[in-house]
This record gives sequence, structure tokens and C-alpha cells, in this order.
Amino acid sequence: MKKIRKVVFPVAGLGTRFLPATKASPKEMLPVVDKPLIQYAVEEAIAAGMEQMIFVTGRTKNSIMDHFDKAYELEAELAAKQKTEMLAMIQSILPSHVSCVYIRQSEALGLGHAVLCALPAVENEPFAVILADDLIDGGERSCLAQMVEQYERYSSSILGVEQVGEDETDKYGIVDSVPLEKNIHRIDGIVEKPSPADAPSTLAVVGRYILTPEIFDMLKKTERGAGGEIQLTDAIAMLLKKKQILAYEFSGNRYDCGSKLGYLQATVEYALKHKELNHSFRDYLAGLELRSGE
Repeated sequence: MKKIRKVVFPVAGLGTRFLPATKASPKEMLPVVDKPLIQYAVEEAIAAGMEQMIFVTGRTKNSIMDHFDKAYELEAELAAKQKTEMLAMIQSILPSHVSCVYIRQSEALGLGHAVLCALPAVENEPFAVILADDLIDGGERSCLAQMVEQYERYSSSILGVEQVGEDETDKYGIVDSVPLEKNIHRIDGIVEKPSPADAPSTLAVVGRYILTPEIFDMLKKTERGAGGEIQLTDAIAMLLKKKQILAYEFSGNRYDCGSKLGYLQATVEYALKHKELNHSFRDYLAGLELRSGE
């Protein structure tokens, strides 16, 4: 069994739900307190043992590349002003043992197509996929680290899942599955964004995947599906006919930062945990609640 070393970040989407904020800046660079979403995702990957970050980007995403690149002028300025703590912080954004690869997705043809674009960098290895706008606070053990542990036990592709409301199934890929043990399910089928009446369950796939390289053969055969896009869900459904695929109900809280409400919820809750802001922000919220009750 090969160790999982590589993780794919599909970041070529247009982020239309956050316009005009995303007109010139990627949604993945939206900050939650003092870090952009993409940095939280990369930190999660590094905590899970990933060594190569593969970004599938679009033409407006250069700021992501800049964020993980060395900033000579900024570092020189901080060093000259002896702002050592800030200097150490920006120098530690990407550890020295971690490398980045950037691949351009020429057309926005969906998540499945974005993952297929990563084939030259992934090659014949198992790999992870993280969708940065699904911000997951796994507590002491990150969501992807939990999934890597399960992969090492089962040697199967694994999808991160959570229970959603019956009225929300049309927003997700929904699995039809059989429980194997606590938090682990064997997937028998998967459907992209079914209506509540057609959904096989309320167990929804969220933005975390561990996939074996056979998925690329399936993606090459996958035709455009929902929304006129090449859906990763459809390729997974094809792979199910040949390989066991598992669903893992991770421990932690997910914030859908692709929606405005989820983004605001993440901002508030991460601010309440921030070592510099937690007390003052909590006092502010308490005062706000008092004023609203007057």
C-alpha cells in the first residue's frame, strides 16, 4: 500500500456567490479572521502528512500562488523593523519539506474535470482532494488525518460524509450505504444532488476525498452530467462497480464557506477561539446581544 503524499485543491471556480468580493480575488483567499480559506486547507493537509500540494487553478487565481511563494520584499521589511514574530509567521506558511504544483484548468468543466487535470502530477498514486470552501474544524485531529488513518486500515477510496437535512439533499452527492462499524459505511451507490424524494439517504459527501488512481480511468470515460459538468460523483459511481469505496463520518464541525451564512458562522466561531481576540470578541458579542434586547 502506497503512502498518501499528494493532495489536490480544485481552486478554479468563479465564486459567483460572493460577488463582487470575488470579482478580482479568488473565493479561496477570503479570510476567516486572519487566514485565507486556502491556508486552512493546506494546514489540514500538512497535518495529515501530505508533502505535495497540487493546485488546479484558473486564470484569475495568481494570488493563491503568490500566497504560498516567498515574499522577499515583505520579509526584508519585517526583518529590518525587527518584527520577528510576524516574520516567523509568514515564513512558516509552507514548511520546507512541502512542495507546490500549479496546473491550469483551461475550462471550468466541473470538479471531475479539475481532478482529472491533476493526473500528470498525481501519477499512479493514491491521493487526497480538499475543497477549501468546506472549512472543517476537526479539533485535535484534522478531518483529513482521520481519513488517512481509515485508508491505512482499509486500503480503499474513502469519502468524507456527514448527515444533512432531508431538504438539503439536492445540494450534495448522496450515498446509499451499509454501516460496517462506527462511522464507517460501505457505499453501494451514489447520486449527485438528488431531490429529497429521490435521495437514497441523508448521508452527504462533503469536500474531503481519498481516491485511488483508478479514478482517473473513470474520469476519462465520464460524460457531462448535472449542470453540464464532468461530475466526480459520476466517476465514483463507475468505480464502485469495480472497487470497494467507503464513506467516513468524520469528527468535527464543517462550515460551508461557499455560502455567505456558513462563511459568517465560521468567522464568528474561529474568532471566538482566536488567542488574541477570543475574550474581547466575546465581550463585544455579549454587548451586541444586550443592545439588541433593549
